[in-house]
Amino acid sequence: MEYKYIGSRASGSMSWFLQRISGVVLVVVMVGHFILMHYNPEMGHLYDRVYERMQNPYYQMLQIAFVVLALYHGLQGVWNIYRDFKLPSWLNMTVLSLLILLGIGFGALGIANILHF
Repeated sequence: MEYKYIGSRASGSMSWFLQRISGVVLVVVMVGHFILMHYNPEMGHLYDRVYERMQNPYYQMLQIAFVVLALYHGLQGVWNIYRDFKLPSWLNMTVLSLLILLGIGFGALGIANILHF
């Protein structure tokens, strides 16, 4: 029996792959976050230390990457769960548009907070 994967471009395989990659990167960044913020309270919970750390452009880039990846991973996960319900296309477009707007809004808010320091 020969299998042909017609339409594999629309299969969601790239979405699946990016979901896994973002998850692995988030786990690594999250471990660093927990070590910095929760196992060393002086470094993580004093405003002066946080302000000092946020002045480093590399740390800001790390935090921006954390926000963007977390939003992508979370919203993509919600979209994947929603797609399993096989609802009408107009409702799919509405929910997808809402998720994109939420991602842009919360992403802009998070990045603005990081760059404000």
